[in-house]
Amino acid sequence: MADQKSTDLPSTPQTVAELEENLSTPSAQAVEAMGRLSGDLILLGVGGKMGPTLARMAKRALQAAGIDRRVVGVSRFSEAGLRERLEELGVETIAGDLLDADFVESLPQVATVVYMAGFKFGASTDPSMTWAMNCYLPSLVCRKYRNSRIVAFSTGNVYGLVANHRGGSVETDIPNPVGEYAMAALGRERIFQYFSRSLPLPLVLLRLNYATELRYGVLVDLAQKVWTEQPIDLTMGHVNVVWQADANAMALSALEHTATPPLIVNSAGKEILSIRQTAQELGRLLDKPVHLTGSEAPDALLSDGKKGHRVLGKPQTGSAQMLRWTADWIRRGGETLGKPTEFQNREGKF
Repeated sequence: MADQKSTDLPSTPQTVAELEENLSTPSAQAVEAMGRLSGDLILLGVGGKMGPTLARMAKRALQAAGIDRRVVGVSRFSEAGLRERLEELGVETIAGDLLDADFVESLPQVATVVYMAGFKFGASTDPSMTWAMNCYLPSLVCRKYRNSRIVAFSTGNVYGLVANHRGGSVETDIPNPVGEYAMAALGRERIFQYFSRSLPLPLVLLRLNYATELRYGVLVDLAQKVWTEQPIDLTMGHVNVVWQADANAMALSALEHTATPPLIVNSAGKEILSIRQTAQELGRLLDKPVHLTGSEAPDALLSDGKKGHRVLGKPQTGSAQMLRWTADWIRRGGETLGKPTEFQNREGKF
């Protein structure tokens, strides 16, 4: 499964600062895209796992293009110190509740919007919040930013399970969501599609599956199990991962591809990984025994990323690099977020 010789791979980030530097380094295509766009940028839901490095990448891309424009991040900012760190990096911040219609209406008018707000974990126990965040909020945002362009994050969960041999769901597949979260995520897409058509409003819907870095993600989940010698269930036998820096760059590149009706693009890595082979490789890298249980189901939650690679740029970080970096980070006791992805969940209950 290795896509590069280990001797050719860059060294592992040693600190959170080095990691975030990596995750916020824009691709050449992202710099070019940001340089061609006009007006300021706002990121709604910037306080999530991807938001801070995406906001920083947007600012760095503008600087690399020699352009001085505002990048504004909006969130409740419940994480201590995050708002101050973003401000130090030149990202303006606004704190508030995006479900408050008056607050949304008070936000600055800008030319470009990245929509990252959503609700996943807790969807089964708090379904009303799930639908409010994933379907009601997009309607507020579309009305507020009816004269802007929007890139809105969605999820590969809207597809449902697909046969392993197919190589992943493609953008023209009919969605088949399973569970409260996936259904609400499809509802979010439908709201954006409605307003894109009726206003009209140029949009891109990015179906992400799955972003990973060294503090969280599928590979971190697996590496932690290998390191602590916990069993790994093979039922969800295959998975997509995309390095978060690549996913960030694809999101910025998407800003110049907004359309009516919305362009739908998968944001996924170049490879589909076998959980069995990935765990075994992590065992080798960590010098730990690997305990596998169960057997691979004939289907999994998989996305085909080829269209996204063609339109938004190919990922620059492959599986061999991600695995070596993740193993090294876990071995050294690097900081993690303690937020499992639950990628192995086949019933859609989050």
